[in-house]
Amino acid sequence: MTATDPALTALSQGWYALSLLHGKIEAHVERALQSGHGLSVREYSLLDVLSRQHSGPGGHLQMKQVAEAVVLSQSATTRLVSRLEDRGLLTRYLCDTDRRGIYTDVTDAGQALLAEARPTNDTALRAALDEAAKNPELAPLVRTVEELKVPAQAA
Repeated sequence: MTATDPALTALSQGWYALSLLHGKIEAHVERALQSGHGLSVREYSLLDVLSRQHSGPGGHLQMKQVAEAVVLSQSATTRLVSRLEDRGLLTRYLCDTDRRGIYTDVTDAGQALLAEARPTNDTALRAALDEAAKNPELAPLVRTVEELKVPAQAA
């Protein structure tokens, strides 16, 4: 394949469109969360992921798993957790069975802020998708996002 191969050009254009859609949505949601709740998209995502943990076997995520879930490096995730911990929204503690493992829990204040911010996030996401759907290049991606089905969590 050459650099001017139509398949590569189409692939590159598709990737650009996906990146553009993501950027537009993230910027819109970021503004809404920052102005309404003092949260960044990353902070909201981290609180959301951690709020879904439970106390049973396999119910808590280690920092590496948290980093993968919010698509950040482990060091960036650790800094983010520290900021939220400093704000009283998270706590950290050592794993009972593996002293190298560090778990995090959302505090009551973090749960309250997340519950307050969730409708803002959802409304901003819907508005950003609706706006993006007006762009013919992004409309197919918006439909794909809207049609995605999240697999049920294993009980």
